Amino acid sequence: MNPNSKLGNDLKSLIARADQSLIRSLPPEQSAPVELHRAMHYAVLGGGKRLRPLLVYATGHAFGESGARLDAPACAVELIHAYSLVHDDLPAMDDDDMRRGRPTCHIVFGEAMAILAGDALQALAFELLAHDIETGVSPTRCVEMLRVLGRACGAEGMAGGQALDLAAVGRKLSLAELEHMHACKTGALIRASVRLGALAAGADDDALAALDRYAHAVGLAFQVRDDILDVEGESTVLGKTVGKDAAADKPTFPSIIGMDASREHLARLTADALDAIAPLGERGALLEELARYAAARLR
Repeated sequence: MNPNSKLGNDLKSLIARADQSLIRSLPPEQSAPVELHRAMHYAVLGGGKRLRPLLVYATGHAFGESGARLDAPACAVELIHAYSLVHDDLPAMDDDDMRRGRPTCHIVFGEAMAILAGDALQALAFELLAHDIETGVSPTRCVEMLRVLGRACGAEGMAGGQALDLAAVGRKLSLAELEHMHACKTGALIRASVRLGALAAGADDDALAALDRYAHAVGLAFQVRDDILDVEGESTVLGKTVGKDAAADKPTFPSIIGMDASREHLARLTADALDAIAPLGERGALLEELARYAAARLR
């Protein structure tokens, strides 16, 4: 099943734009070092929801920007996401052998090349964002965008969240602890995606605060839905192994608060996200669609 089949035509067209931009951004697959470049292409272009670049585009559109200055941040967040998946799937981390319905990067290319591919994708993301000044983004905003992405990747973002996740195996976390872990591991890059789109479009500080509230809620809602699907989804639909969190004794929303409470929590988070962007009116239509999609997706 196509993970994006439930999206409207406007968002589907933005996925196509993101995919074309990603193809242009990656080094030629047959250029040296070939195996590294093949692994990078495999990690990035093998499908996926493209939620993070969609959030960049949707936020930019809400503030009147639909041009080329959104392409670099959209690609950057997806490259960071792809790198994080490659590294998360490694045996030393989550030890997964299936991603997006096919073997994970390290299964196909070996652990060493998968690590290097992740490293190279992360570096490429910052290179792209640094060149964003060429599309008319001011130097001050460009530096701030680099800072936002760096913070989302580091000890206070994805890397820190992954460290908390590894330390949580076999432990009974409180709901607050679980939410903090996922606000770092998953939510940080989602918040960065929204903020990068807003910065590229020139949104003011009041708008940035409301958008951060939206993105925080969407990030947590995405994870709650992920945990629910890990219990009741199907591997052939999800494109990855289901029940893996329970088998690894990892804390999840259903394991801590139960399935019914998890669904209620998901509904509250979605309502919070929609409330945060309500002042945008029709300009926030794409952001609203993405919030509803994150909460209702089947994979």
